[in-house]
Amino acid sequence: MNWQGITVGYALSGSHCTLEEILPQIQRFVDAGANVVPIVSATIMTTDTRFGTSNHWQESLRSITGNEIISSIVDAEPLGPSKLLDVLTIAPCTGNTTSKLANAMTDGPVLMAAKAQMRNQRPLVLAISTNDGLGLNAANIAKLLIMKNIYFVPFGQDNPIAKPNSLVARMDLVMETCEAALQGKQLQPLLVERFLHA
Repeated sequence: MNWQGITVGYALSGSHCTLEEILPQIQRFVDAGANVVPIVSATIMTTDTRFGTSNHWQESLRSITGNEIISSIVDAEPLGPSKLLDVLTIAPCTGNTTSKLANAMTDGPVLMAAKAQMRNQRPLVLAISTNDGLGLNAANIAKLLIMKNIYFVPFGQDNPIAKPNSLVARMDLVMETCEAALQGKQLQPLLVERFLHA
């Protein structure tokens, strides 16, 4: 696919352990010629963890995309009327974000961007990363799976023995899922083996 002239919204919610895996996927879009608009939740802007500092993630996003980060509801709201984004992906999409999205809650920039994208009936691609995907969040994932214009990056159990309810998307398939979504299709297979055998 030719990504020249395509604007991709790349939203990150607070699955900090997944962020390092995400940066190369953002770079893939940029290398293919897409304009990438970074959008982050409050936790990315304010929280330092053992996986990296807030400043590290912010600097990396600005450096890779060449764009300023959308980090507030006020900055995300115009994405609706402007119809800026051809496709929006939330990667990683935490269980908290999944739950709020499925229940129409808009209390942060990532969710506001998602609401704007759905308002415009344009594709929204979710790359879940949640410890309760097969627990309390299973119902929320099911609600989103049947919604029009919402697509999922193929996902599976990442650690079925130690964390049997945990589901994580194949982050290396974000770009391919977005390409399919722009054609109105769900990338298949949706359910994949994600864990490594001992």
